[in-house]
Amino acid sequence: MSAQSEAIVQGQLDAYNAKDIDAFMAFWAEDAQVFAHPDTLLANGAAAIRARHVLRFQEPNLFGRLVQRMTVGNTVVDREVVTRSFPDGPGQVDVIGIYEVRGGRIAKAWFVMGEPVLDPKG
Repeated sequence: MSAQSEAIVQGQLDAYNAKDIDAFMAFWAEDAQVFAHPDTLLANGAAAIRARHVLRFQEPNLFGRLVQRMTVGNTVVDREVVTRSFPDGPGQVDVIGIYEVRGGRIAKAWFVMGEPVLDPKG
């Protein structure tokens, strides 16, 4: 199960970086939930997840760089550095993503976000 779970999480990261909403959503269950760790619900169901990411995918510099991945059974934990367009300007943020894979799709995900670090202005 570990290799399959990793492949699913990698597929959604690849689709995220390609900003391909349809490919991205193919990795999420219809009743998937997304949380700010530990229990703040950010999106409930595929439609809400899609809506969040349609907006996010409009950011011109959006990219998630995988730093480390750990997997136990159907749980995948990624550490990423995500480049984004924040309200105060472009920059990066450290992110830990915890994904629970069931039935070949991501069923739940929890995210721990660091403090954004803005690019130096020059």
